Amino acid sequence: MNNTIKTKAYAAFDESGEIKPWEFERRPVGDDDVLIEIKAASICHSDIHQEKGHWGKQQYPQVPGHEIAGIVTQVGKNVTKFKVGDKAGVGCMVNGCTTCENEEQYHPDTKFTYGYAEEKEPTGITQGGYSTHIVVRDHFAVHLPDGVSFEKAAPLLCAGITTYSPLIKADIKKGDKVGVAGIGGLGHMAVKIAVSKGAEVYAFTTSAEKKEDIKGFGAKEVIVVEDPKALYAHSQTLDYMISTIPYQFEIAPYVATVKPDGYFTFVGMPVGFEITLSNIGLAASRVNFNASLIGGMKETQEMVDYCVANDVLPEIQMIKASEITEAWKKVEEKKARYRYVIDTSTI
Repeated sequence: MNNTIKTKAYAAFDESGEIKPWEFERRPVGDDDVLIEIKAASICHSDIHQEKGHWGKQQYPQVPGHEIAGIVTQVGKNVTKFKVGDKAGVGCMVNGCTTCENEEQYHPDTKFTYGYAEEKEPTGITQGGYSTHIVVRDHFAVHLPDGVSFEKAAPLLCAGITTYSPLIKADIKKGDKVGVAGIGGLGHMAVKIAVSKGAEVYAFTTSAEKKEDIKGFGAKEVIVVEDPKALYAHSQTLDYMISTIPYQFEIAPYVATVKPDGYFTFVGMPVGFEITLSNIGLAASRVNFNASLIGGMKETQEMVDYCVANDVLPEIQMIKASEITEAWKKVEEKKARYRYVIDTSTI
């Protein structure tokens, strides 16, 4: 287990958004690690933001991807959670604190899946899932049930948990009126999860052509937002809203759709991580505004099991690795329906 893992991948080499083939070596499999042969990896808007430098300067080459599904092919001597041949998934974290009950994502020692300084890695940083293999601390992998394909499982590891976690913490239940703003990779999962909990879901989108799709996901009503100020017609009608919009936008009209003392959760990550808020807009609504970052490992396993058992799975489009750059452009143009998944056998 002292040998580095030769890996093929598609990586960013600069901020251009062009993703090209690259070969590199991952760290050897340690005593507490598992080696996963990646079968499917999906594209998150976060990949684009990070590799284009929207969240700060990056070290290149860098392999994106934190929605990963595959098969365990090697385990360290201390590993009991997995055995060779198990189906496993990896999300936004690959190492760090293993004693947190369910909040590893907030621990200062957490190492995220790509672009994070890691002295154990030959490249000096963690490298993500647009690749053939990944080495990860066993604690940060989850079991994938037999009833789900690699392709459908991969998007659950970010899009699924990022929306599931705040919805569960909001205690969404039957009859609650839940708003979802931004119906892309994350948003369509938020709709499906909330519907599965019995909520009346009101979806807010700027893409009129998605309307019938969203109704098919179970939304009670789809509001096509051409002018945010028109949202004031829906003021104080919702118990809760989750926003997945990954850009700057006029937030106050969306917040105002929630009843006073209700909750608005922001999970979208705009350029620079910054959002602009109207204090008078928030004050006039008296809504509890918060943000959420993925979920812990216990909750991630719970989410995967729940989504598979209840057929709450993503809508996907399969692509070859050579099509990643074009797929990124389509994500930015809001043309994805609704998660691009890379067939890693084409790397």
